[in-house]
Amino acid sequence: MKILSIETSCDETAVAVVEDGTRMLSNVVSSQIDIHRRYGGIVPEVASRQHMLSIVPVYEEALQSAGLVLQDMDRIAVTYGPGLAGSLLVGVNFAKAVAIAAGIPLFGVNHMEAHVYANWLAFPIDATDTSRFPCLCLIVSGGHTELQLMTGHGQYQLVGHTRDDAAGEAFDKAARLLNLGYPGGPVIEQAARRATGSLALPRAWLKGTYDFSFSGLKTALWHAVNKQQIVDDPELTANAAAGFQEAVVDVLVQKTLTAAMDHGAVCILVSGGVAANSRLRERLTQESPITVLAPPLSFCTDNAAMVGACSYFSGTPSSPGGPELDVLPGLSL
Repeated sequence: MKILSIETSCDETAVAVVEDGTRMLSNVVSSQIDIHRRYGGIVPEVASRQHMLSIVPVYEEALQSAGLVLQDMDRIAVTYGPGLAGSLLVGVNFAKAVAIAAGIPLFGVNHMEAHVYANWLAFPIDATDTSRFPCLCLIVSGGHTELQLMTGHGQYQLVGHTRDDAAGEAFDKAARLLNLGYPGGPVIEQAARRATGSLALPRAWLKGTYDFSFSGLKTALWHAVNKQQIVDDPELTANAAAGFQEAVVDVLVQKTLTAAMDHGAVCILVSGGVAANSRLRERLTQESPITVLAPPLSFCTDNAAMVGACSYFSGTPSSPGGPELDVLPGLSL
């Protein structure tokens, strides 16, 4: 089965062709990072307008790279939530138009679930293979930080979630406090590599739960910056970045491992933009008594290949052409 998949939930315009859920024939991503960097974050209106400019060229490049034409597709898959409403509308409306024009079935895909299925692209197994279940999924990105117990394709139980900032959002805010730039995750990690020490920062353990909280950590960094004038000293800035990264990673790792053991998971799947953090990947791999799977960095950030994979294993079918499919910015898993 060949699937044309489309992703426009935030600030990446992406189109891919995936075969049988595990084989990527093309995966084209047009990023808007350089556009939004000047603002220190994503501007929704700017993002949606850029999607409108990019969607057709990216779609054409994806088909050309796969060496296929639209009529070769068996299915069209598109992210319909969660995400920025304006951005989602561009992808969904484009997918609906193509599906109706070509008479190809349309499937709606949950963006968070798509991140999970990046692991099926990176570590392919057949749809009938249940050896990976039950698994504990750590979905960690700019907008979401969740622990989901996955007992089968499309079967999830929410185990823990952030009560305030997502981990990626916390990294962005910390990077702004330290004048390191945007996006926060990569620049914090780069600064931490130059550290000669580590700023002591608190952890919110929320005992008795698998939930996360990063707002207090962010506030503690704010007080440290203002008290010690960290941003005027490159060494102190690097040490603050290292301390912040370790505080976030520490909680993510401990909560994930505890939840996995308590729920009898046979493996841990890590996904989302923050899954690209090398310290997080290192500690989970070293400290987990069970297998940890984390996709290559190119599959951690938003892309359309993961949408196609998710559609194959666990997509939501629409009617022919899918005219009733609508965006759900607050969609949960």
